[in-house]
Amino acid sequence: MSERKVFCEECRNDVTFTINEKKMEGTIKGEKYSYIGKEAHCVDCGSEIYVAEVNDFNLKALYDAYREKNNIVSLEVILAIPEKYAIGKRPLSLLLGWGEQTFSRYCDGDMPTKQYSEILQKLYDDPAYYAEMLENNKENLKTTASYEKSKRAVNELLGRTQNTKTKIDLAIEYLLSQCEDITPLALQKALYYIQGFYYAFYKTFLFSEECEAWVHGPVYRDIYFRYRDYRFDPIEGNEEFDDSVFSSPEKAILDSVIKNICCYSGKVLEGFTHSETPWLSTRGELSPTTASDRTIEKELIGTYFSAVKEKYNMINTNDIKGYAQKMFEQM
Repeated sequence: MSERKVFCEECRNDVTFTINEKKMEGTIKGEKYSYIGKEAHCVDCGSEIYVAEVNDFNLKALYDAYREKNNIVSLEVILAIPEKYAIGKRPLSLLLGWGEQTFSRYCDGDMPTKQYSEILQKLYDDPAYYAEMLENNKENLKTTASYEKSKRAVNELLGRTQNTKTKIDLAIEYLLSQCEDITPLALQKALYYIQGFYYAFYKTFLFSEECEAWVHGPVYRDIYFRYRDYRFDPIEGNEEFDDSVFSSPEKAILDSVIKNICCYSGKVLEGFTHSETPWLSTRGELSPTTASDRTIEKELIGTYFSAVKEKYNMINTNDIKGYAQKMFEQM
């Protein structure tokens, strides 16, 4: 018996009540569904009385019966998805390409379509499927923080470690651990110079990713969307980084770029790239303010920086300093 009291229509008074289970039947979309529900009865007169939480329980039980019979994802699974992947309801809805409130409505009990139900069930069952969707649709998210937080969560579920990170991811982490005030603009240019000078010295590219000739210089598209929310502010980094993930040649280039390139601001480095052949040739006839997603071919980058190495008689990676100083003087 409940100690709480509710109003009894027969007794015309607030009364205590008992709750009993009962087999019930309800109708959804013209079809009848059986379920185990509950009834509340007044302890004084025995008549059935209305109790809000009992009514809510019965409504949920009816919808659960409907979901089970029609293979619709359960409400429990829907509610577990955001927690499992460390993502908010609205960001998840945007990630899926749905209306911003769609997933929230499902969490409140609205019934998803069969198609959406299958997607939600697969998201819950298969972290690899979610990880792929997160990467493919991350531009739908309003902040990179939502992407990064969810990515960490799904990587933990998949048992991924630092060894599965790409070389450009590791280079970024190292740059952020070594540079106190590196903005998204400066980071993009640092990556570009690492790519170019690594090829000049070792005749292979460090990154598999392509960069594009944007208005403000060479840009790695995915990296841009990862850090765009920082805008003109320095990117937060982790001071602790195990640089043993790099070979000696890789670290030599990284350290030289940090010392001799990253000492200049992002706007200065943008100016450097605007006078270099790879960006100029790729932009071609475009005006300085015209947006572009044209890829700067790796061959162009390799040829240009190999010529720079020869022109400036670079013997070791520290000789990059001479080129950077000359570019700065010419601005």
